[in-house]
Amino acid sequence: MLTLLRPALLLWCGFTLLLGLVYPLSMTGVAQLLFPAQANGSLVYHNGQVGGSRLIGQSFTAPNYFWGRLSAVSYDGASSGGTNFGPLNPALLKQVDDRIDELGAKSGDAQVPVDLVTASGSGLDPQISPEAAYYQVSRVAKARNLPEAKVKDLVTAHIENPTLGVLGEPVVNVLLLNIDLDSLHE
Repeated sequence: MLTLLRPALLLWCGFTLLLGLVYPLSMTGVAQLLFPAQANGSLVYHNGQVGGSRLIGQSFTAPNYFWGRLSAVSYDGASSGGTNFGPLNPALLKQVDDRIDELGAKSGDAQVPVDLVTASGSGLDPQISPEAAYYQVSRVAKARNLPEAKVKDLVTAHIENPTLGVLGEPVVNVLLLNIDLDSLHE
């Protein structure tokens, strides 16, 4: 029995050390060396402090900021998830109608882009479509007492094209846009 138990224990200890300590530490080291920003959460710094992560949406509700997508999880990165409402669910329809009223009352009568009135599957998307950003230009410019053309140019500068030119759609990162928007006044 001891002759069978000794190799099993040695293998268990060896693999525990290898896969539980050596491999994770080496992967962390490689990630820190090759991709330090991504390995540390893709944090965005503003005035020397962490403003957020470029990968997780945040709640912006003041009229002088661009608003992102709605979140079913209150932008809590620890609990990603959607509402799971079907397209005809009365709760979803009410949520969409309320958001359209809120945006329409503050931004005129233009048609509201769908990503401003619906949540994403994860509830954490940090980006909106360029159309959703342009839709908000007049509200933000008015609230900040800035020319609309200047705010529109800022949105245009923040459009991220699809990966490799074909994967995905053009998007605007709301956090990065709002940080640069604040920089216009500094």
